[in-house]
Amino acid sequence: MAELKKGLEGVIAAETKVSSIIDSQLTYAGYAIDDLAENAEFEEIIYLLWHYRLPNKEELHELKEKLFNYMTLNPRVYSHFEEYATDNVHPMTALRTSVSYIAHFDPNAEDEEDKEKLERAIRIQAKIASLVTAFARVREGKEPVKPSKDLNYAGNFLYMLKGELPDDIEVEAFNKALVLHADHELNASAFTARCAVSSLSDMYSGIVAAVGSLKGPLHGGANERVMNMLSEVKSIDEVEAYIDNKIENKEKIMGFGHRVYKDGDPRAKYLKEMSRKITEETGQKQLFDISVKIAEQMKEKKGLIANVDFYSATVYHSLNIPHDLFTPIFAVSRTAGWIAHIFEQYRDNRIMRPRAKYIGEKDRKYVPIEER
Repeated sequence: MAELKKGLEGVIAAETKVSSIIDSQLTYAGYAIDDLAENAEFEEIIYLLWHYRLPNKEELHELKEKLFNYMTLNPRVYSHFEEYATDNVHPMTALRTSVSYIAHFDPNAEDEEDKEKLERAIRIQAKIASLVTAFARVREGKEPVKPSKDLNYAGNFLYMLKGELPDDIEVEAFNKALVLHADHELNASAFTARCAVSSLSDMYSGIVAAVGSLKGPLHGGANERVMNMLSEVKSIDEVEAYIDNKIENKEKIMGFGHRVYKDGDPRAKYLKEMSRKITEETGQKQLFDISVKIAEQMKEKKGLIANVDFYSATVYHSLNIPHDLFTPIFAVSRTAGWIAHIFEQYRDNRIMRPRAKYIGEKDRKYVPIEER
């Protein structure tokens, strides 16, 4: 029997060209995240993860055109949200349901031709932004907003969510967040997507499975919990006592540490800087100052460094995005990576079938019910 590795830690379960984490450095298809975070549009990242190269001008234009064209949902999907779009339904639950629902309106959902798989991928990537924003508006009693041809993917998400044209710093901040969250090697949700399609199930099934995995607070749900924590701290003077109390009560403090980064999350510095800029722009600098103080206390007292979830929370909050949409936004970005992994799994597939170490009772005999 093979050695037990709880959480599959350190186990290599797939080969990939999508992304890598080597010596605490994250790359997408060989490009350093630092380079991409400073320069790339999210649409370029989508193309890069799916094709292992950056698009030329014509390829990028074509992708943007298709993403825009596919963003508008079937009217029945908007009506579908009215059945359950309430504050009692978490947006990730709604997203899981609605991704499955839109498969019904894809006439080629089962087509296995490579060209159609790519077209399906673009449809899913386009529509997942619309699903999140439409649900958010419907539950507030507002009409969904159709995308604008003048905006990129990041800008359209904000526009479809708020119904107002975003300004440049908002688009910059949101685009950077999408770029930084797009993929992260074989994380829990990417592995879940690969597992689902390793049975040769369809792409929608893989994305639904991944959304379910991402929903958990130990994965995508962390940034929502970070904002809940920040909301509890009213001033910078309360930070030290707040952290001491959490540590004393052995409560988990979200947004710190990472299993694969021992020297700090390389993505965090970009969202920290965006958090600084956008909190100043929106008159919420105290929120950034509290965040920095919490990060300092955690490093000093627990030796833990803030990860990407920690500062993404303040960025999204400063964009006036409801806190329970933070994880669905993660899903919007990570869909690009999930699809890239699904493509790889299809190209070199073997059904996932690990073993389990049995630790239960043995040599038991059936006892008739009268004698139990």
